Amino acid sequence: MSYTEAKERLLRSLGREISDARVLDAFRAVPRELFVRPESAAQAYDDVALSIGEGQTISQPLMVAIMLVALDVQPTDAVLDVGTGSGYQAALLSRLAGRVVGVERIPALAERARAALAEGGFANVDVREAGPVLGAPDQAPFDRIVVGAAAPSVPRSLVEQLRLGGRLVVPVGTPFEQRLAQVTRTLSGRDVRWLGRCRFVPLIGDEGWPADLAGLPPDGAVT
Repeated sequence: MSYTEAKERLLRSLGREISDARVLDAFRAVPRELFVRPESAAQAYDDVALSIGEGQTISQPLMVAIMLVALDVQPTDAVLDVGTGSGYQAALLSRLAGRVVGVERIPALAERARAALAEGGFANVDVREAGPVLGAPDQAPFDRIVVGAAAPSVPRSLVEQLRLGGRLVVPVGTPFEQRLAQVTRTLSGRDVRWLGRCRFVPLIGDEGWPADLAGLPPDGAVT
């Protein structure tokens, strides 16, 4: 099966769960095969998480789509992508937003993501290595923030990097099971709406989990 045929099969599957046309158009426009390891290329359009090395994965497409719908990105938005990994979600965001900043704690993955994004022509994405403070406070405020790893609670520093009325989507729970939190910054602090259950790798470091939990469990699965 060609990549084109496999992508259309994936889009039909996503379309049974996702009705947001802009999100589906982004999936149609972004070649997922650029962001997987060569040995996984034949599975690029399977609706599963895949290893990208360094104990990390590229998330299940359905989970990514659910998070993007919850994020509700607008064409002029500045978006922060925490835990950029392969760069695939950042590429999808680039089709939805005006500007995307990605942060990744593993230098080798940050470099590979930059290379894949450059090859794909995603010029409005800036991937940087994660610093000592969660997110990218020097680039704040952001209209939207999405986190590709699970935090033990809603990260206060990320809420503070949002514009008033801005939205954060982050998995919150234990290292082994979480729910998606859709967080809106308000004058009084934040409003939180809890979405479905999920399973992501733990967020490591500031406002996250200890480094000895890195790489566990599988990323981006709908449960």
